[in-house]
Amino acid sequence: MRTAIATPSTPPLATAAPPQIQGWCPGALRPMLSGDGLVVRVRPHAGWLTSAQAAGIAALARQHGNGLLDLTSRANLQLRGVDPDGHTALLQGLHALGLVDSSAECESRRNILVSPFWQPDDGTQAIAAVLAEALAAPDAPALPGKFGFAVDCGAQAVLRASPADIRIERGCGGFTVHAEGYATGACVSAQDLVPAAMALAHWFTAQGGKRMAALAPQHALPERFQATSDFSPSASPPQPGPTAVGWLVGAEFGQLQADTLAALSTLGALRLTPWRMLLVEGLQHAPKIDGLVTRPFDARMRVVACTGAPGCLQAAAATRPLARALAPLVPVDQLLHVSGCSKGCAHPRATLTLVATPAGFNLVRHGTAAALPDLLALAPETIASYLFPTPHAPRI
Repeated sequence: MRTAIATPSTPPLATAAPPQIQGWCPGALRPMLSGDGLVVRVRPHAGWLTSAQAAGIAALARQHGNGLLDLTSRANLQLRGVDPDGHTALLQGLHALGLVDSSAECESRRNILVSPFWQPDDGTQAIAAVLAEALAAPDAPALPGKFGFAVDCGAQAVLRASPADIRIERGCGGFTVHAEGYATGACVSAQDLVPAAMALAHWFTAQGGKRMAALAPQHALPERFQATSDFSPSASPPQPGPTAVGWLVGAEFGQLQADTLAALSTLGALRLTPWRMLLVEGLQHAPKIDGLVTRPFDARMRVVACTGAPGCLQAAAATRPLARALAPLVPVDQLLHVSGCSKGCAHPRATLTLVATPAGFNLVRHGTAAALPDLLALAPETIASYLFPTPHAPRI
């Protein structure tokens, strides 16, 4: 078992009060208060925005927010700094763009992550639409706020490392439906795909769980979901650059200026991704727009950092200046996560992690932000020497 070790110059205890776990994600109809105002999350249908919708969101972010937009790990778009007094007018604007659900309950259930590399003839858009309709039906299961679906129907799965509880993929000569945390799934036809996914969701709610993977150690799946382990192969995480359907552009820390989104909207329709990137449909060259990451293996894509203080009320320190300073030192095959608290909202999976506390940053060499630290209360200016074998520490 690892033991948390305090450095000689720091107190033996460097922990903050446990953060408040909301248990739900913000939406358009149910925003969440943060340190810079309301966070309003827009869930584009099937992760796709027309040029007009993207331009409209940019205008609304300038008019009713602070002009900053977040790309989330669930391939949604968040407007930050929204004035509560302007929320109603913002909703009217989003409704005119076709981006508001009929109720907060429907919005909460419509957590559908779609592979951005879909082709017009692969069925992805139709599957996502039918699934959204089923989740809005009166008999839809009452799923927890973070429960989600992944529609990943390309020749290779690309969403395995992204959050989802039920996954729809290629396999068995057709499609598979399988549950996160389980090694088997069901073989289904295109017609039975959504009914099978909904049956699995109803089974989940009957078990009383909060996330699917947590059920795996104690609950066996229904028999039809034990039929196959023939899942599609998983692709490596994509990089900014050209793809078969357009150009992938990244955003440092997944955050865009409204003006940047407006400029992108003039180049084509946009597909949102869970990797802090947008895919510009049909674009065959890197866009000449300041602030974007357009080439593969850019160091800025090797660091993940949440909003941090003061933008987040629960963060113990600023996160992004430290992450930006450390980014050039992160090896190409590694990922560094800098979290403002132990919730780890920006990256819930295990990796090299720094967690802010009132006494300094705790270091987890491989784990989530909630894991037992290996080192406690590191001062920002000393962190590089603990992370990477280099004589050159960045100025922080």
